[in-house]
Amino acid sequence: HRADPDTPLEETMGALHTAVTSGRALYAGISSYSPERTVRAAKILADLGTPLLIHQPSYSMFNRWIEDGLLDTLGDLGVGCIGFSPLAQGLLTDRYLGGDIPSDARAARGVSMNSSMINDETIGRVRALNEIARERGQSLAQLAVSWALRDDRVTSVLLGASSVRQLEDNLGALQNLS
Repeated sequence: HRADPDTPLEETMGALHTAVTSGRALYAGISSYSPERTVRAAKILADLGTPLLIHQPSYSMFNRWIEDGLLDTLGDLGVGCIGFSPLAQGLLTDRYLGGDIPSDARAARGVSMNSSMINDETIGRVRALNEIARERGQSLAQLAVSWALRDDRVTSVLLGASSVRQLEDNLGALQNLS
């Protein structure tokens, strides 16, 4: 479902259509498509008789690319938006507030984030956001989740929790979405 510039869009949407019509998938969704490519994908799917229901882009306070046209496009098309990585691969949690990289962190392992992202400027921004969260009576993660959900066009967010405690903390964002 992720954009592949080497595969014709008609072929990718045809595969999604086949997955839905054969019963292998309940609906068609795409991920990380530009606004223009999203419009084209939705038209191809509609012409095939399979509606595009969801777009799954990366979205967080540090990754706001979808605000530059994609959210408008999704709103116009009536397509839902499920933002992934609203915690910016863990950066918008309390893990990095001390400025060092825990040995079990994604940045230490080079998984989805590299250690160069953890620098004085970024940690300064994370600490400032943590203060805002504290003033709101939230954890930094809760602030990040509620921020990502502030726009009605964002249907939901995908959270990756490695413990029940993290999941419970993330769900606490629902207590203050203002």
